[in-house]
Amino acid sequence: MEIAVVWVPADLEPPEPAVAMCVAHVRRHAYRSAGVIRAPWETVEQMMVDGEVDVVVIADRGHLPPDRSPRIEVAGTPDVEAGEVAGTPLG
Repeated sequence: MEIAVVWVPADLEPPEPAVAMCVAHVRRHAYRSAGVIRAPWETVEQMMVDGEVDVVVIADRGHLPPDRSPRIEVAGTPDVEAGEVAGTPLG
């Protein structure tokens, strides 16, 4: 069973809607919960590096810091301009 942690940014107020959404997701996927973390992203990042959690659940993609590590990008998302890859024009 995969271990999941819910991460809610420390500055998000009120946190309850995000926590409720994430906890419901954890339950739907039958993850083993490691709890809710309200701390800087680096805290969750270290938990992943240390192998303490398999899954980080967030309520909104916008909660993630843009300079986070590991850096994860999804091809075809609106922030990728047509005709560009990783900020480099094609052609």
